[in-house]
Order: sequence, then structure tokens, then C-alpha cells
Amino acid sequence: MLNEKPYIEIRGRRVGPGEPVFFIAEIGINHNGNPELARRLIDIAAEAGADAVKFQKRNLAQVYTPEVLEDLTTQDKELQYVVTWLQQAELSDDVFRELAEYAQGKNLEFLCSPWDRDSVDFLESLDLAAYKIASADLTNLPLLEYVLRTGKPLIVSTGMSDRREIQTTVRFLKDRGASFALLHCQSTYPAAFKDVNLRAMLALQEYGVPVGYSGHERGIAVSTAAVALGACIIERHVTLDRTMPGPDHAASLEPPGLQKQVRDIRILEIALGSDQRSMSRGEILTRHALGKSLAAAREIPAGKSIEWDDLTALSPGAGVSPQRALEIIGRPAPRLLRAGEHFRESDITGRDPAATAAAFAYPWGAVVRFHDCAALARELSPDLLEFHLTDMDLDAGLPADLPVLDRALAVHCPEYYHGRLLDLCSPDEDLRQWSVGVLERVLDLTRSLKEYFPESGAPVIVVHPGAMSFDGFVIDNGAMAEAFARSVEDIGQPEGVRVAYENLPPYPWYFGGQWYGNYFCAAEEVAEACSQLGIALCLDISHAQLWCRHAGADLAWYVETVRPWVAHLHVADASGVDGEGLQVGTGEVDFERVLPLLVSLGLPMVMEIWLGHHSQGEGFAVGLGRLAEIATKLGLPGTRR
Repeated sequence: MLNEKPYIEIRGRRVGPGEPVFFIAEIGINHNGNPELARRLIDIAAEAGADAVKFQKRNLAQVYTPEVLEDLTTQDKELQYVVTWLQQAELSDDVFRELAEYAQGKNLEFLCSPWDRDSVDFLESLDLAAYKIASADLTNLPLLEYVLRTGKPLIVSTGMSDRREIQTTVRFLKDRGASFALLHCQSTYPAAFKDVNLRAMLALQEYGVPVGYSGHERGIAVSTAAVALGACIIERHVTLDRTMPGPDHAASLEPPGLQKQVRDIRILEIALGSDQRSMSRGEILTRHALGKSLAAAREIPAGKSIEWDDLTALSPGAGVSPQRALEIIGRPAPRLLRAGEHFRESDITGRDPAATAAAFAYPWGAVVRFHDCAALARELSPDLLEFHLTDMDLDAGLPADLPVLDRALAVHCPEYYHGRLLDLCSPDEDLRQWSVGVLERVLDLTRSLKEYFPESGAPVIVVHPGAMSFDGFVIDNGAMAEAFARSVEDIGQPEGVRVAYENLPPYPWYFGGQWYGNYFCAAEEVAEACSQLGIALCLDISHAQLWCRHAGADLAWYVETVRPWVAHLHVADASGVDGEGLQVGTGEVDFERVLPLLVSLGLPMVMEIWLGHHSQGEGFAVGLGRLAEIATKLGLPGTRR
């Protein structure tokens, strides 16, 4: 069957491949007819982080034949056991209404399995966003046809059915244009591991609808594995105590188990990522330390034909990849390379970095430190120099041999000082004021540095707002926004400089570990802060791309959203959700869409490519050359004529 509707929507939330797992805590009849117990189970589901709770509603007179209900003693023992429990676990309509309101007050979807038409009619009065169809009713086409009249999406369990029956129901639903999902299920309580047959879930994906898993096994391993196999819905029973009397308790998760189940699924869906291989920021740092770059195995005179024995690979891994050896074997060496010296990009491409930079059609800037600013300015002649200060720079002050340079000036405030992150957004008032104090020292240093840039005008000071946490995202960042507003007020409009606050990445790296960005990351959040506080923005394209990948947003939209407040511009590529500062063309930034927007800003493009300053800024020149090629392809000026 065709892949027609791979997603369903539950009250505006899309559920399907690539979306967060929709977790249903099945209360079913585990309340044992006790409304207080039902409310407690709703509380447990909310505390565990479930997305929905699910109950069952039935009119027994419409579900069983009169003979069964009139005299259970004449029935088989399975019927005697189950029907007795169903009778004892019935809740009144009024209690159902109260439970639905209670669940919705806990930000949980209230779902229910109707077992008959009367139950559908009643549940329609509760404003359900979707209906769950129990395994027992997968073959119940009359009930399915009646539920479809509501226009709500269906989540259909496939337990106790064979492949032919599943195919028949899927065809029935698709012929009627139904929006539905299928759940693999083993309808025994509890299900033996040997009977789960989790790979059968993969066969359901052939129907082109969202697929999930309704688990009745003990423990949490199988349901977690189902997510790894592509389940986008997980349903698990919840109970206070697995030893309680009743048919479903033994196959249910107790509160600690439910919390671990949801936790592990959330961890796994993050770890699953996407089908695109990309290096994390941690891998990039590790690659620098342990990876290899193409190097000369012995002295290679200029003009000598390069042979395999002339080549080796040596760490660090920030230079030309050893895989590119094939591009230079048999070619004359472009210059004298001493034993152990790394090859440069220009050795392979033949492009002169200085000529590439000089030909670039737009103003651009280079990231520098005090020790290399003069050499880089002389070699590549950037229009702007952006000094990235460290805490040691701040303590030492300006060097005595700093030259006078005819360039525009920008200064990047240190992100940490003596092992402590600056945080203008901290609700901790002592930390916030300390951070403001460090920034004020940067302001003073910048005013002194400006004397060496007499033609620069008011230099830009790039500042990270902070708002980083180490153990996970902060759900409510309102206090951070308020603290940031106080910091902006404290800093004010410093004389002689322009402060630009930089948009931040969702998963920054500090002190060898990954942190979490809680504020000033999302485009709307950045735009709102800039508008309300009257501040300027340093737009970091790499950071913006990382946020867009994290949030599923579009980078061009991000740029347009924050455009009115952009006063300074950082340009680099990015990969995944934390691979920042990459060379142009090696990540996921769609420069063909974004470059015209950047050009229209009319600002120097500061090439913030990690390690781009090596070899007198060759990495910056490579990036400029690639941007020039893209501009030319788009019909924009790429190089100066």
C-alpha cells in the first residue's frame, strides 16, 4: 500500500516518524473502579512526563451477549474472570468527566478506548482529540465505521489478529480516508518475551501510517527497543502495585518503572538523531587532538614530483585530510616543505590565500588574538579585526608591541573568567553582577585598544548573554529573561563602543563538556529581547543553524526574523545540533539561500571558522573563496573585478 499518511495530528501535535515519541500511560481499568486511585494514576503519569493517559469505556450490554451477562456461572472461566472485573471497575459518566478535566489540567491528553457505540457517543461530549481502538476491536468494522464519523484520528492496536485481518482493516480505513496509526501488540498480560516478536512492528510500517508499540511485557527494555526500531507511539499500562488484584496490573509499570521508561525513551530519541552523519562539537575537538593531517615525511624540495614515500599523516587533525593525498601524488611540490610540516589547502588548490581574500567582493573580518593580529592583517588585509579575548588577556592588558592598524575593530568578550562562565541571565544576583563587572573591564580594555585603531569608529563588543546549564534544559526561562533585562540596564549604552549580544547555540561546549542553552537561542526569543530591550544583535550564522536543526526551523526564516536588530555578523558552517564553527561547505548551512540575505545586511562578514587563523589565516581565505563561488553561481558579485 502507498505511503499516504505517515503522520496523524493529535490536537495540533504531529505524531509520526521523526517527531518526538507520543507516550500513552494506559490506566485502563487499573483504577479498579476507585476514582481516587484513578486520579493518583493520572498524577503518576504526569510526573513521569507522559503525553497522554488512556482509559476504557464500555456499555457491557452492548459488548457481551445477554446470555453472558445473565448468568456468568454458565460461561467459561476466562469470561467469568474478565467480565467480573469489568463490572467491578466501571466508572460513572460523571466520574469520567471529572477525570478528563483533571487529566487536561495536568497537560495530559485524555484518551479512551470505546468498546461500543454508546461509549463513542458519550466520549464525544468530552472533546477527545483522538480515539484508541483496542486490539479486540481491530476486526470490528461496524464500530470502526461509527468512530470514523467523529472525524477524529484513530490509534489502532493489532494484538490478537493475524496479518490478513490487519490488511483488511487497514484497507477499510484507507478507503474511507481515515487518519490512523497502528500499534504492534501482544495481547497477553504479561506477555512473555519470546512472544513479543518486536520485528513484526517493522511489517506494519509498510502500510505508510505512523507505527508504534503497545507493550504488556515486564520491564522497560522492549518498549525502549521499539523506539529504536521506529515506534513513534508507545503505550504502557501503569499501576500503583503490580500485585494488586485485576487482569492488567501484572503487565503494568509501577511509578519508578514508568519514570524510567519515559526517561529512557526521551534519551533514546535524542540519541537516534537523524540519518545524516555529522560530527559533534566533541568529535571535532577530539579530532583536533587525535586526528591526522597530511604532512611531509621528509624534506620535499619545491618542484619535486610528490611520491607516496614523501607523505605521512601527523596530528593535530586540523589541517588537510590525509585522504587528499591522491590529489597531490605525482604533482610538483608547490613550495619547500620540511619534514613534519603539514600541507596547506593552498598547496593542493594552488589558490593564493592573500589573493583570494583580496578579491572577495564584500567587506569581511578575521578573528585574531594579540599575538597574531599584525601578521594576519598584513597577510590577508581584512576589513575588520575581531579580537577574541581570554581571561588571561584581560588580566595581562594590552601588549607593549601592539601595532597601529588601519582596520575596523571588534572585541569578543570572554565567555568565562578563571573557570567560571559569565552569565548575564543568572537569577543568582551575585553571579549576574560579577558577570557585569567582568564585561565592564572588557569595555575599559576596548577603549584602550581603540587607540591603536584610529580610523575604526566605535568598536563593536560581542557579548554572550549566558543562560547556560549543565544538567539539562531549564523549562521555564522567565527568570533568566528578567535577569538579562537587569544586566542590559546595568550596562546601558557605554560611551565610545557598541555592544552587540550574540545569539547562542542550543548545545554549547565549555570546559570539555556539553552544556544547554536556555535563552537567547530561538529566533522569536532573540527578536523579542532585542525589540523590548533596545539592544543590537551579533548574528552568528553557525549558532542559528544549530538552533534551527534542534528546533526543526528554517535558517533563512531565522535570519529574516532577527534582521532588524543585526549590527554585527559571524559566518561559519555548522553540523547537527552542536557542530559549530565549521568551514564553509562542510556542514549543513544552505549558503545558496542564506548568502543573499547576509550580503543585503551590508556588514563585514566575520569569518568565525574554528582554527581558521592557522597558516596566516588560510582557513578564513578558503571560506571566502567558497562564498565567492556561491555568490557567482547565484549571479551576485563574487569577487572584485
